[in-house]
Amino acid sequence: MALPSTAKVEAAPNFLANLDAAQHFFQAQDAASAEARSAKLKADLREMVTVLAWSPASGRPARFLSAKSAQARLRANAVQQLAEQAGLPHLREYLVSHHIILYAHSDTDVVLLALKHQRQLVYTADHFTTP
Repeated sequence: MALPSTAKVEAAPNFLANLDAAQHFFQAQDAASAEARSAKLKADLREMVTVLAWSPASGRPARFLSAKSAQARLRANAVQQLAEQAGLPHLREYLVSHHIILYAHSDTDVVLLALKHQRQLVYTADHFTTP
């Protein structure tokens, strides 16, 4: 029996900027534990990448897509259109410790778009672009 092929997982520039911001936050919050917390987050993200490569639809449907306000719907539609134009029609979220990762995917490709702490209300990004 042949193993299923794996999806290619990449990170958008915005995701990398969000990861860098999280590391700076760890340092500002508690310098003594920042390195260990950053290493734990990176290890958890590596595990997530392994899971997403095996099963791109592993995360939950992106919650912001069910927004009720007109402004939120406009933003959600804009992000959905960008994902579809990139050939990644599905937007999902994956929980990693206290963080939520927004990603777009098809059956063969996954692009990590943004990372936020679960206490943050919105993803921070000027725009989501694929690599």
